[in-house]
Amino acid sequence: MQQRLGLAVSFVLAAMFLAGSARAEEPPPVVAPEGDRFTLTPADGGFLRLNKDTGAISYCSVKDGVSVCRLGADERAALEAEIARLRAENAQLKAAASAAPGRPSTLPGEEEFERALSFTERFLRRIMRLFREEAPAGGGL
Repeated sequence: MQQRLGLAVSFVLAAMFLAGSARAEEPPPVVAPEGDRFTLTPADGGFLRLNKDTGAISYCSVKDGVSVCRLGADERAALEAEIARLRAENAQLKAAASAAPGRPSTLPGEEEFERALSFTERFLRRIMRLFREEAPAGGGL
């Protein structure tokens, strides 16, 4: 009986050892507290960062005391595709804006300009007349 008990204990210890060594090879992910955006999983020389909101995966490492995260290949390709799409859309909008016929001008026409100039001239003449009438008789200040 004692021999069987010793064998069972040895078996349990061996199973625990194997389970412990399997964990050392593949550590569990570091799960952020509830409501946080990222989950980190240890990887060779760094961490894999999962953005729980978007599903994007980045590889993060510490280099010279600074954390550096690089996008995965799929995310980089998607980002480049979006940049190309926006550039094409921007070029299309610029072409449409420069070729738009009959855009209304915000500058005043000749008649409005003359009317404003006439008003300014009358205003300045009236002000100058008031200064002359109010000036002291001796001409000095």
